[in-house]
Amino acid sequence: MREAAHDHTNVDTTEGANPGSDGGARAGADAGPDATAVDAYLRRLGVERPARPTVGALRELHLRHLRTAPFENLSVHLGEEIALDGKRLLDKVVSGRRGGFCYELNGAFGTLLTALGYEVTLLAARVYGDGGRLGIPYDHLALRVRTPDGDDLLADVGFGAHCLLPLAFGERGDQEDPAGTFRITGAAPDAAGMRGGHDVAAAADLDVLRDGKRVYRLEQRPRALGDFVAGAWWHSTSPQSHFTRSLVCSRVTEDGGRITLAGRRVTTTTATGTREERELETDEEVLAYYRDRFAIRLAQVPTVRNPHRAN
Repeated sequence: MREAAHDHTNVDTTEGANPGSDGGARAGADAGPDATAVDAYLRRLGVERPARPTVGALRELHLRHLRTAPFENLSVHLGEEIALDGKRLLDKVVSGRRGGFCYELNGAFGTLLTALGYEVTLLAARVYGDGGRLGIPYDHLALRVRTPDGDDLLADVGFGAHCLLPLAFGERGDQEDPAGTFRITGAAPDAAGMRGGHDVAAAADLDVLRDGKRVYRLEQRPRALGDFVAGAWWHSTSPQSHFTRSLVCSRVTEDGGRITLAGRRVTTTTATGTREERELETDEEVLAYYRDRFAIRLAQVPTVRNPHRAN
């Protein structure tokens, strides 16, 4: 980020704040994108406008988003403003042909889904780190998506390597996904001895697991996009955040694998888990890789910036 990094993580605190039918915070409920913006977003994803907001359409949109809009933290190191505002998120992802981290990708995707007729609730999560230690509050943004037919799903296009398709929110058994076996289950008490939701079972926190490993702890309380500004600021500025210590740009490939550019190192992972790594030698190679594999055109090669430069 720029020297005064805390001045460059802006938010429209009204975006998504209108209550839905269940009192939830609905993404983009206040002033959603117009039809032209929605059509441009769908063209970026390479899909037609769904006839109805169904589970099948959501699955296609979810997968196409993971293949098209990369998980990346380039803005942190290019000194670009990170604005948690529905319109500006769409401008970045659609017009700017960029990606972002969870607040940006899921924020934009939630705005799109709302415009297509889905009921979208923003949920906060804390990511499990080494030793099972939980991250900061508002560490991650995920989406609870309901269809008019009554389907209830967990969508997440902003976590990097994660499920490729939405998960059934109410299912507590294993859920098979091309990326692994996932499970949503009740969370154990946290370090303060609480389960969340004032320990009311229907509102208690949930754990999302991948192949038996806890990935993040999900709150069920609806949130507004503005609630996540502190988390976005921390991840953009703190020397303890992995986003300030490294560069990443990653997306799912058409065959279900993944390509990742971390600084100058390219990692290619196949759908079966086979990995190959190589180093790009020149700036020209790095810029070409961003352009050709992620459709990101940069004027300069991003480099990791010192988050304490302002101090």
